[in-house]
Amino acid sequence: MNIHEYQTKELLRGYGVAVPDGRVTHNVDNAVAIAEDLGGERGVVKAQIHAGGRGKGGGVKVAESLDEVRQFTDEMIGMQLVTPQTGEEGRLVQRVLVEQACDIKKEYYLGLVIDRATQRITVIASASGGMNIEEVAKTDPDRVIREAVDPAIGLAGFQCRKIAAKIGLRGQQISEAAKLMQALYKCFREKDALLAEINPLAELGDGKLMALDAKMSFDSNAMYRRPTITELRDFDEEDSKEVEATGHGLNYIALDGNVGCIVNGAGLAMATMDSISFHGGKPANFLDVGGGASPEKVGNAFRIVLQDPNVKIILVNIFAGINRCDWIAEGLVQAMRDQDISVPIVVRLAGTNVEKGAPILEASGFPFIMADNLDDASTKVMASLEASA
Repeated sequence: MNIHEYQTKELLRGYGVAVPDGRVTHNVDNAVAIAEDLGGERGVVKAQIHAGGRGKGGGVKVAESLDEVRQFTDEMIGMQLVTPQTGEEGRLVQRVLVEQACDIKKEYYLGLVIDRATQRITVIASASGGMNIEEVAKTDPDRVIREAVDPAIGLAGFQCRKIAAKIGLRGQQISEAAKLMQALYKCFREKDALLAEINPLAELGDGKLMALDAKMSFDSNAMYRRPTITELRDFDEEDSKEVEATGHGLNYIALDGNVGCIVNGAGLAMATMDSISFHGGKPANFLDVGGGASPEKVGNAFRIVLQDPNVKIILVNIFAGINRCDWIAEGLVQAMRDQDISVPIVVRLAGTNVEKGAPILEASGFPFIMADNLDDASTKVMASLEASA
């Protein structure tokens, strides 16, 4: 789960991290009023979407006057902002953050991620702030500092001071940076974050450090115990199909292929996508119906998958344990009766009550394409696509 820059800054401010003064708004007049409250001099207008690289697409502009605040806000709100992270379709800008411009002397990068290789929270820092950290790591890896955190001890002061010194901070700045890093780490741990990034972390003209831009993402599986974070969720920034799937207890992620997938179990869903790719196809989605897939749940899964106009065929791959194949079969038949499904459907059933599930599909009269195993299912998916091409 992602949140906006302005929300991240409010969260970090509560942990003692210095951020610029500013407020978010949905309209031009409020933007001008905010700029006036902030002093009426130089300000920054920043489009608020869940994507990085906004400046490259015209989503971050420095205003030298209130007239420019008005002009930039009017241009941004309602625009389809295209950045390297949005794809060609871009994202609709519905709000902007208006904040004070700062006297920037130097920019740094600071982030926290969960490193899967070490299975630890890892601090990533660089003297090359304001840039894409992935590009810096490719072109000049020595400028990226990594420090793993021992979960039994937490982020230690000596680690923070070492990181600060390695990116070029000196004197009192080292202590200030250490305090900021530990505040960021505390927020990361207490809010079940997956990513916390300050880019740039700016050294101001007076030598102080400030988070000029920040973003965070959180573990969706832990949000049941983080209601204050859940309240920050912006459904307008998410795929409508993914939002609907969440409401039905389905795990759905949209992809860019044409083979719709309905599977039970995350591991099997990944294996199904791999098998489709191995046979030359492209999955249109990841969809895990979970362990208790009722006929209603299966019907909802079909409806959500078919909202994607790119889907040309659906592969249903069920290995029933807690689930029952007869239940799944009933859901498939009911979905065919209730919905206008014109694409071919390949079905592989195995496990609990498979001997009851297959006859239900055969007796339905619907043209299900039955498969014996996953490899057979993927082969039949590709054959059907080729036949209809």
